Amino acid sequence: MAIVTDMGSDEARDAVLDAARAAFHSSGYARTTVKGVAAMAGVAPSVVAKYYDNKEAMFAAAMKLPFDPSSAVPELLAPGLDGMGERMVRATFEVFNDEESREDLMALFQAGASAGRAAQSLRDFLEDSVIDRLAVVVGIPDARLRASLISSHLIGLAVTRFIIRLEPLASAPEEDVVRIYAPLIQDLLDPTKPILK
Repeated sequence: MAIVTDMGSDEARDAVLDAARAAFHSSGYARTTVKGVAAMAGVAPSVVAKYYDNKEAMFAAAMKLPFDPSSAVPELLAPGLDGMGERMVRATFEVFNDEESREDLMALFQAGASAGRAAQSLRDFLEDSVIDRLAVVVGIPDARLRASLISSHLIGLAVTRFIIRLEPLASAPEEDVVRIYAPLIQDLLDPTKPILK
């Protein structure tokens, strides 16, 4: 297949997104590369780079996330640890309150349940883009465990409320859920509170 360096911007972007979505579903996040997506889309890597600064941004666009983790995660972390638990819970609601994002993530979870690779793709993305960055900010020996526990809480909340729709959590007011979850997440972020004895 010939590599195209110039095609209509909408056509090129659509081709890249289709190829990225297919690659993330079939190969997983860790094994998908920008160069590989470009080849699948039939465009030069420089064409992909015009639209997406990095693989994270391409994943966010392909999975229709309402945020780009390469900018959203630093914004979330910038104010420091104080209040981060609440910010993280609210960010989870922001992602899953968006119907299109929720449907795409549900499709990824469902594909992962049968194929394994899609779930691995999401897991790798979360580890690379969120958990590892959190671990650096917390800066304590068990930071990776703390970050994984936080992700488990937030993913569990999202699945239970938005996918399984288990009552009364599914219809509880968002502010009530934030008030319940934020302190749990904040405690996991607090290096003065040991989680392993």
